Amino acid sequence: MSVPQPRSRSSIALAACSAGVLALAWGAPAFAAQQGPTTVEPAGAAFEAALTGSATFDAGGTVITCSVSVSSPEEGTNLVPEAPDNTDPDGPVSGTISAPGFEDCETNMPLVDAEVTVADPTWEMAMQFGEPSTGTMLVPAGGIVVTTSGLASCTATVSPDADVAIGGTWTNGDPVSTLDFDTTAPVVVEGDAVCPGGDEAVFTATYEVTNVDEPATPITVNG
Repeated sequence: MSVPQPRSRSSIALAACSAGVLALAWGAPAFAAQQGPTTVEPAGAAFEAALTGSATFDAGGTVITCSVSVSSPEEGTNLVPEAPDNTDPDGPVSGTISAPGFEDCETNMPLVDAEVTVADPTWEMAMQFGEPSTGTMLVPAGGIVVTTSGLASCTATVSPDADVAIGGTWTNGDPVSTLDFDTTAPVVVEGDAVCPGGDEAVFTATYEVTNVDEPATPITVNG
């Protein structure tokens, strides 16, 4: 999936931002640990996932809070598979999603600017029915690189040597379903001595998932 790299800028802390852009992508069969039947409905519907409240990232005491993050249908992404592919009797239902951006971010690290590069803006996600149901996103190896300038000159790469699966909890709603993340992601940071330390960052966020085609009909995950 060699697609031109979109870029976004914000005044944010390095490691926190690098974890932040992990927030939303739909995973692939390679990380399907749960087994059992799953059906995502309605088949063929386009969906949007938008942050509700704020997303918080914490890496080694570096904390950032972002108030805007959206993944919208684009060039064939964010679509529930058509029937019968929206049902899997033995495991998750997979599809592609556009990688979200993160805007309106504040940090506890002053005078640090960051540029976020998404190496592949089309990611994957697997939905699995269960107790609870889950949405697991797959971030490609080295799929996100964050470069800072200002008081800290650093480069953070998300899982540079391997794809990484990030799991969230899915809750059916009517008409809005939710996907909650409270998890960690591996990062590798290089640069100045003042760059954040550690090898992982904590990410928490809640996304509201809506049916773009028929807003009154929810996107649901069932068995």
